[in-house]
Amino acid sequence: MRSRQYGPDLTPPWKRQQPAPEVPADPGLVVEEVSTGFCGAVIRSEKTAQGLTVTLEDRFGKHRVFPLEPRGFLLEGRVVTLVRPAAARAPQGPARTASGSLAVPGARARIARAGRIYVEGRHDAELVERVWGDDLRIEGVVVEYLEGVDDLPAVVRSFSPGPDARLGVLVDHLVPGSKESRIAAEVTGEHVLVVGHPYIDVWEAVKPSSVGIAEWPRVPRGQDWKTGVCAALGWPSNTGAAWQRILSSVGSYKDLEPALLGRVEELIDFVTVPVG
Repeated sequence: MRSRQYGPDLTPPWKRQQPAPEVPADPGLVVEEVSTGFCGAVIRSEKTAQGLTVTLEDRFGKHRVFPLEPRGFLLEGRVVTLVRPAAARAPQGPARTASGSLAVPGARARIARAGRIYVEGRHDAELVERVWGDDLRIEGVVVEYLEGVDDLPAVVRSFSPGPDARLGVLVDHLVPGSKESRIAAEVTGEHVLVVGHPYIDVWEAVKPSSVGIAEWPRVPRGQDWKTGVCAALGWPSNTGAAWQRILSSVGSYKDLEPALLGRVEELIDFVTVPVG
């Protein structure tokens, strides 16, 4: 006997599964596949021999292909059905941050971790923020700067590094036999990682071509390096203004030397490693 209230479907209305909202699988959209828990940004959606599929890329660059099935993905914790973007929409690659990572649209800054990254000075901190700022906020990593590498042993003792509070340090001119290398060896441990670049100052880590110069000048020993650079390039002797000129020339990781890029990425990975 059929119920007049429910009709042919005898399931009460309050128990019926509501259709999930349809969301275009636009490149850069970050979703989680419900059956595997794989989380990543949409790289592309396409029609294949197996049907409609979507390719996701996680934060480590790993790709996975999934069918575009109803209620197959989570978007900000909500079940959705991904659909192919409108055909009229111009194709585009996934959005990227200045560091080259996949951008996460609408992501909020994570609560700061106990772990920290220290750099030698304000210019270093401003350069790291300019290129890796979006990534650091998503990961909840705070960058602080020292007044000089001589302060590093005291900073490490005060910080009290541990498994859930790792400390990463970026040092200028970290070359064998230098004062910096001796201090780095003194404080490095299981929960402290000190890495560095070979440049006298972080200014040199910006590619000369990005700044609009042929090369970074050689400054004689005993002379203040930044002042000497300004003099050799014919810039005003105001090193603060010179730095703003250099910093404004940096738009992304492509403007930085690989010797710096790899070290900062290494520090971010070190302080964000899961505890367990």
